[in-house]
Amino acid sequence: MKIDQAETKLYPSADAERRKNRLLPQAVLLGLLTGSVSVLFQLAMDSAEAFRNSLLVFASQNTESGPWLIMGLTVISLVFAVDAIRWLAPEASGSGIPHIKAILIGRRHFRWLRVLIAKFFSMIIGGVAGLVVGRAGPCVHMGSAIGQGLANLWPNKKNTDHLILVAAGGGAGLTAAFNAPLSGLTFVLEELERRCSTLEFFTAAIACLTADMVCRAVLGQQPAFHFDNFTTPPLNLLIAFLPLGILSALLGSLFTRSLLWGQRLITLPLWPKWFWWLTLTILLTVTAWKTPELLGGGHNFVNEILEGRQLPLETIALFFIGRFVLTIVCSCSGAAGGIFMPVLVLGALLGWSVGVAIQLLFPELNVDSKLFAVVGMAAYFSGVVQAPLTAIVLIIEMTSNYTLILPLFIACFSALLIANWLGNPPVYEALLENDLRKDRI
Repeated sequence: MKIDQAETKLYPSADAERRKNRLLPQAVLLGLLTGSVSVLFQLAMDSAEAFRNSLLVFASQNTESGPWLIMGLTVISLVFAVDAIRWLAPEASGSGIPHIKAILIGRRHFRWLRVLIAKFFSMIIGGVAGLVVGRAGPCVHMGSAIGQGLANLWPNKKNTDHLILVAAGGGAGLTAAFNAPLSGLTFVLEELERRCSTLEFFTAAIACLTADMVCRAVLGQQPAFHFDNFTTPPLNLLIAFLPLGILSALLGSLFTRSLLWGQRLITLPLWPKWFWWLTLTILLTVTAWKTPELLGGGHNFVNEILEGRQLPLETIALFFIGRFVLTIVCSCSGAAGGIFMPVLVLGALLGWSVGVAIQLLFPELNVDSKLFAVVGMAAYFSGVVQAPLTAIVLIIEMTSNYTLILPLFIACFSALLIANWLGNPPVYEALLENDLRKDRI
């Protein structure tokens, strides 16, 4: 009898099989809807950025009125981007990932339709302003909103699997943002649902796969970043990625603390919020006039790095500082916008600077600074988000390059270890705690 009981444990229960069969069509539909919304969102964001770029070209031809034209557009866009969030769904500000985490632990309710609409339009309007925010976090939030909506509207009124659909929708949203299904699945397992069971894994996998197919069918199957494939780095060069991991942890800790400090600063009664928005408007206007490539999510900027753009080390450092400050200020503006892609851009700049520094100090090593830029994206993400597996899988999928596995592991896990040693919390956990603290005040 004991043997029979032991054997039955090897197979899923009838209830688990029924839940899986019930979730299968919902997961497929979730992937289709999330992929379709993400495609519309990315096309709309591309149009917003194209409009901004054309206006910058027009403004640059009028040296006297050009800066004022840019400032006027920035002010109007910023006001509408923030007000869309404030009127419809204040919880849709920022990336939305801390909000998802709060929902999954039962600390928040999901007004899914309001969040979906507010996120979509605030991001597009913010794209016209050139806000230094990313698309991935909003895609995750909108995917989770679609998951919640699907659970609410599904004919089975006794459906108790809405949290599974919320987490799976988030993974499908990340998949759609980067054409990276394994990264979306890993993000669910590592960041959203850390107590993930077979049922959550199954649902997220189906949703991510379906969303990826939709995006590839419409937007193409090219990887997110384009560059000549690297050869496998020699073993004697791997030690050079250790300082990159250490720097990623140190500057990642600074990023998290600066973001928390900025969110608290903007709520202080020392000055009205319009003062913060005026400061942001001036920063965006000056940046748009002097170095417009620093605006926006930064995807094209990273591609320029990987295609071989050459800059002196001091300019790369200034670009890092500029993007760092703009990311913090834009993320605290109250508009929708993620930090996922901005963190990757900062990592690329950090890795690029380390590669250039090694070239200058040890020219005999003949290192490729682009290699360090790619690894830097994952390392800095690991130092900030502290999800190294997601970082490694994401960079491999975004570059279609598997020869980087050893440098990625060394840089990412050294960044994670140093971040833990410093006592630096993962950024989304810190943002969640900061949000929940407001309930206790």
